[in-house]
Amino acid sequence: MSAAAHILVVEDEPKLAALLRDYLIAAEYRVSVLASGAGTVDWVREHVPDAILLDVMLPGADGLSICRGIRTFSTIPILMVTARVDEIDRLLGLELGADDYICKPFSPREVVARVRAVLRRMRADAPGTTTPIALDNERFEARVRGRALALTPVEFRLLDKLAAQPGRVFSRQQLMDAAYRDHRVVSDRTVDSHVKNLRRKLAELGPDPIASVYGVGYRLEWPAPAEGDGASTR
Repeated sequence: MSAAAHILVVEDEPKLAALLRDYLIAAEYRVSVLASGAGTVDWVREHVPDAILLDVMLPGADGLSICRGIRTFSTIPILMVTARVDEIDRLLGLELGADDYICKPFSPREVVARVRAVLRRMRADAPGTTTPIALDNERFEARVRGRALALTPVEFRLLDKLAAQPGRVFSRQQLMDAAYRDHRVVSDRTVDSHVKNLRRKLAELGPDPIASVYGVGYRLEWPAPAEGDGASTR
C-alpha cells in the first residue's frame, strides 16, 4: 500500500471507538473518529475517507440516514455496525447502498479483516481490472477463468445476482426474487438447495467463492487468483 488508507469510525461509545481505532492503526491504517452522527455527511464530503465504519444507533443522526446521505454523492465503502440482529433485514432490504454489516459484539480482528476485504474489493472493481467470471445474459452462459460452467436458468440468475456486487450479503428473499421472475412462492430450503448445487459446480473449477452468512443469506467473494491464472472481464 503506497499510502495508508484512511478509515472513518463513527461510534458514540468511547471505549469501543478507541478499541477500533487502536486495531486499525496497528493494521497500518490512518483513522479518524466521530462520536456523533450530526455533521458526518459534511465531514465525509470534505475529507473523503477510503472506508467508513458506521454505527446504526448514533446521537444527532442515525446511521441509516447518514448512509443514504453519503450515497447521494459518493461510493465510499460503508460498513454498518449494529447491536440489533433485527436491523440486518433493514440494512439489506432497504437497498441503502451499504457494502457490509457487522453485528455487536464482534472481534476487532474481524472488523479489520472486513475493512481490508472491502478495500480490496474496491481495488478489484476499479476500471481496468478484471474478474474471473463472464456472464452472457442473452444465452444464459457462464465462464469462470475461461472455462464453461453448465448452469440451470435458476442457478444462472442466482450467480448473476451475487456476482453483480461481490462481497455484498444478499438475503434469501432477494435471491429468491432474482431467481424466480414470476414471483412464485418457494421455501428458503429451495433457495439453499439451488445455492448448494451452484457452489458444487463452482468448486469444480476452483475454490468455492460463495459464503453462507448464518441466519441471513449468501455473499460471493472471489479468492485472489493464483499466480498465472487467467481472468475474464464480466
